[in-house]
Amino acid sequence: MIEVRPGGRRRIDRVLGPGYLSDLGELTLSVLRERRDEAAQEETDLSYLRRLLHARIDIVRAEQERRSSGGESSVVERLAAILADNAIGPATGSGRHQRLEPSRAGEHRRFAEALIGDTDLSDVSTLSDEKLINALNRYADEEVSVSSYRREVQSVMDTINAEIATRYRKGTASVDDLLDTERGGSE
Repeated sequence: MIEVRPGGRRRIDRVLGPGYLSDLGELTLSVLRERRDEAAQEETDLSYLRRLLHARIDIVRAEQERRSSGGESSVVERLAAILADNAIGPATGSGRHQRLEPSRAGEHRRFAEALIGDTDLSDVSTLSDEKLINALNRYADEEVSVSSYRREVQSVMDTINAEIATRYRKGTASVDDLLDTERGGSE
């Protein structure tokens, strides 16, 4: 399970740390934007990990369904359809546009693979029913944890965005300043 460690050095530890949202009104606009961007990257990484977990959950459920229905085709033969079914189903996320790429994709894949230890999803047909149930439970538990942290990070982003919007509304920040900063000027 992912854990947030107060005072830890990882990005999630910082973003969800107790002081990250303290005194937002005192921070410069550039620092606010840096924090928002850092939180956005963490949200992107958590979203990626969540998608990896969903794919593994879908694979295990497909094998369970194949066994219960007496299906002949293997999960491997149907893998593209299994994963595509999740992609075309109703969205269950925040609906936020992801403009960033995951920064720790390999690390997240290794984490998802390590959750089950000796369970090899490359050939789920060889796993016992008990191992499938255990794998599904571990993936589902981790997905709940990741989703919870993702919502917390989204709340941090929303709080920072609200502070930025308040500054624009009050006139203490201006679009001209933003454009100047984007062009390489100073704030």
